[in-house]
Amino acid sequence: MTGFTYKLEEVDAIAEALHCNLEGRIVLLYGELGVGKTTLLKALLKKLGVQDQISSPTYALVHEYSSKNGPIFHFDCYRLKSSEDAEMLGFTEYLDSGNWVFIEWPEKVEFLLDQTYNILRLSRNADNTRTLNLKIERTIARPT
Repeated sequence: MTGFTYKLEEVDAIAEALHCNLEGRIVLLYGELGVGKTTLLKALLKKLGVQDQISSPTYALVHEYSSKNGPIFHFDCYRLKSSEDAEMLGFTEYLDSGNWVFIEWPEKVEFLLDQTYNILRLSRNADNTRTLNLKIERTIARPT
């Protein structure tokens, strides 16, 4: 699925294909403001059975959604000021819960990741399409 280009109207089909290729339950979403991270995430969460209203948790930092397979957590780390902020949120407990965890602006919490996770990199093209790259990462360990 690396380097797949799509129009926003095709996001549901992209979510279907993406869902089949994810390993583990931690998904990191990289991309500039307005590139479509939350739009893609909404389509993925629908695929996972979430029926709740889905929005960016910019001001709450984390939203919890219900699904038939347990809670799903959506973080927006854009406003985190320090690693202590993430630790005070109990961030590692969410990661270790075994539930789906989706993280926008993961640059601020990468140092806390120590298990298999999916990296989604989104970019906007000149013709207003999006390019999505998926990478599975298994080797980062938390510092001791």
